[in-house]
Amino acid sequence: MARPSEETAATQQKKYNKIMVGRPLVETARNTMLFSEILSIAIDSFRASKWRFALTALGMVIGTASLIVVVTIGLTGKQYVLNQIQAIGANLIYAYYEGGGNFSVSTSARDDLTVEDMRAVQQEVSSIQAASPMLEIHDRIGVGGGRERDILVLGVAPQYSTVRNLEILAGRFFDDEDSMARAHVAVVTQQFAQRVYGGQEAAKNQNIKINGLPFVIIGTFRERVETFGQSEIAGDTVLIPYNVARYFTGNDAVKQLYFSVSDAGDVPRATEMIRHVLQARHRAESVYRVENLTQLLQVAGRAANGLTLMLAAISFIVLIVSGVGIMNIMLANVRTRIREIGIRKAIGATSREIRLQFLTEAVLMSLTGGVVGTILGLALPFSIRFLTEYHIPISGLSAIIAIVVAVLVGVIFGTLPATRAAQLDPVEALHYE
Repeated sequence: MARPSEETAATQQKKYNKIMVGRPLVETARNTMLFSEILSIAIDSFRASKWRFALTALGMVIGTASLIVVVTIGLTGKQYVLNQIQAIGANLIYAYYEGGGNFSVSTSARDDLTVEDMRAVQQEVSSIQAASPMLEIHDRIGVGGGRERDILVLGVAPQYSTVRNLEILAGRFFDDEDSMARAHVAVVTQQFAQRVYGGQEAAKNQNIKINGLPFVIIGTFRERVETFGQSEIAGDTVLIPYNVARYFTGNDAVKQLYFSVSDAGDVPRATEMIRHVLQARHRAESVYRVENLTQLLQVAGRAANGLTLMLAAISFIVLIVSGVGIMNIMLANVRTRIREIGIRKAIGATSREIRLQFLTEAVLMSLTGGVVGTILGLALPFSIRFLTEYHIPISGLSAIIAIVVAVLVGVIFGTLPATRAAQLDPVEALHYE
């Protein structure tokens, strides 16, 4: 039988490999036991001073909850603004004649847009879904009692209701048959119907004279979003078919052309194509503006994001203040546990283990407050969703960020107390009273 000293090199190598393979498993088991021991000591420490732990974590609860609420408010405000703008018409494109550049712009030299320009655009730009010309007429009408009222009359096509996303409140909007028959029909704003006739239903079938011609009111409307007179529609506005209105002006010129594309993503490309078509059909020195609401949507989105970031920064300040509170409590905790630290070092605890102990306590305190704050912060929008008809946007990313920030606050502000505890001299710590 072979003696141990006579073992082959291959056998010795196999034994060495087994030992080396087993070391990581031993180290892993040792680290797991160390962490579980540290966690157990931290929980016992928190149980011994429940109120101190709760009051210190309260700052993190407030900070993380406010962070989530702020992000929710910011997202809600942004969505509201975007919905308001989209209600005007996210797919809307409008064109108008601005002038003749350096060319002298007199009445005879004007190069206004016409309905033929609109039809040319519809033929050239395939994404156009609806279009309408618009010309403007100002008139005064009698409203009873010898009183008169200034009104704005807009001559538009039947598709104007679709392009401008109008809401019909009573009656109907004039259609293609009315336009082709040059019917003397009109649609008035909600404000006009209320002021002149006392209500929307009362305004229906009423006669109104425009430039001496009688028109029958067949419906009332309003813009889906209140523009406060910043659009072409004022408070006392009457819409009539363009085919009728053009005879009041005596020419084919229109003030604006309105277009609606089928997909909001096509708006920038369609805007450039419309500009190109219009410019190609008119004098080179004539200037035409072709605009859409895409830029306004982008500006509104950036403004809402900026406001959200500003409010989030305030929440981060709250978290930093909470972190300072955690650091102060942990420093006080180190002072009250100096003898404990000395005893643990005397029986073999390393500085690394002491540092990890206090750092774990700080992180656990911060993380507990962060989790509770996250739950409270998410409870508000979820409650509004379930109990009301409002669909509040909820950001899962904000919850993740809040938890991560809570952990970072614990690590950053727990490092100093943990380092101070690890650097204590065991002999002096044992003699500390």
